[in-house]
Amino acid sequence: MIDYVKPLDSLLIKPAGPDCNMACSYCFYYEKASLFPQIKKHRMSEDTLECLIKQALQQSNRQMTFSWQGGEPTLMGLDFYRKATQLQQNYGRGHVIGNGFQTNGILIDNAWAQFLRSYQFLVGLSLDGPRHIHDYYRKMRDGKGSWSKVTDTARLLLDSDVSTNALIVINDYSVNYPAEIYEFHKDLGLAHMQFIPCVETDDHNPGIAAPFSVSSDKLGPFLCRLFDLWLADFSGGIPATSIRFFDSIFYRYVDMLPPECTLLEECGVYVVVEHNGDVYSCDFFVEPDWKLGNIHQDRLIDLLNSPRQQKFGSLKSDLPQECKNCRWLGMCRGGCVKDRLRDPRDNKLNHFCRAYQMFFDYADVHFKRIAREWKIRQGFVSPPPPEQSQGKAKIGRNDPCPCGSGLKFKNCCGRQG
Repeated sequence: MIDYVKPLDSLLIKPAGPDCNMACSYCFYYEKASLFPQIKKHRMSEDTLECLIKQALQQSNRQMTFSWQGGEPTLMGLDFYRKATQLQQNYGRGHVIGNGFQTNGILIDNAWAQFLRSYQFLVGLSLDGPRHIHDYYRKMRDGKGSWSKVTDTARLLLDSDVSTNALIVINDYSVNYPAEIYEFHKDLGLAHMQFIPCVETDDHNPGIAAPFSVSSDKLGPFLCRLFDLWLADFSGGIPATSIRFFDSIFYRYVDMLPPECTLLEECGVYVVVEHNGDVYSCDFFVEPDWKLGNIHQDRLIDLLNSPRQQKFGSLKSDLPQECKNCRWLGMCRGGCVKDRLRDPRDNKLNHFCRAYQMFFDYADVHFKRIAREWKIRQGFVSPPPPEQSQGKAKIGRNDPCPCGSGLKFKNCCGRQG
């Protein structure tokens, strides 16, 4: 009998498997079609959909998030998701249910937008930035760019009051344009951004990373510049934009677990369900070694807490000695496991290790100040005492801040502006 440890509170679902109506050069999921050689068109059946939702809601603790991804999930058609939300209502009485939806935006029209708003889907729209950046790798099957249609979709979703985030891949080309990308999304109205650094193995030379992968030496300055832009948009101590990586790191500075699995000590906190009901350990490890079972024969809660999933989760804490000796280990926890494996030259060290070290060296003092200000606003700590002239020396700008943060006064509570 399994001693349940991890609650079943989220699922990542691939209803159309690896199928997509685009041909992005850096896509890592298209090759997963080789796992299902018996069929060319991959679509989740209504029986599998009902089994999935019934299990999820019967085995969860009153809260459940369904994240629909691909490939491209809109290939299922709108009626499929109407059926999904009806099943959620049938089996989820008393539950708090959330739906996330990651899309390239090509098939989204008014009917889709109205549905997504009505059922409060959180949409992640893949949009890499201005036309010359987005179309560099994100092309249609005929080789044409997709930027015009995707930006039109972004405006449609925002005008329809659909909660929409931008999903932005950082590749060898886009890494050169941090300010242009940030300002583009902000001006478009996409104030919530998720930046995803890209590294994949070269299909033609498995001993190196693919040429579209971003290097650590380029990613570090990109993150620092992006951080400056994010910080400059603060008002009254509150950020005007949300960058998921920075938001997640902030959790560490206020002594909370970050919501991003790449920053946790161990992973394996969710599972992936493919179109045919097969269950895998992680989105980036949909491969035979990490197949956990199938929902038509197994229970999701059992697979989530199975020995194989526990083994997968523990891979993250199996770190090289260089990581264990790093002063920033408590922040990044080695990053995503897949980023240690895609370029064999990294010798199991995170491909972006130097970038993260550069970023934390640069941003640490600012995160400490932001965290201190947040704790004061929340009432968790008291503000520093006001300067007093009754026989007490005035605090110097380079003196330790009296609030106890460990920072200089000028970089903490004495910061101007």
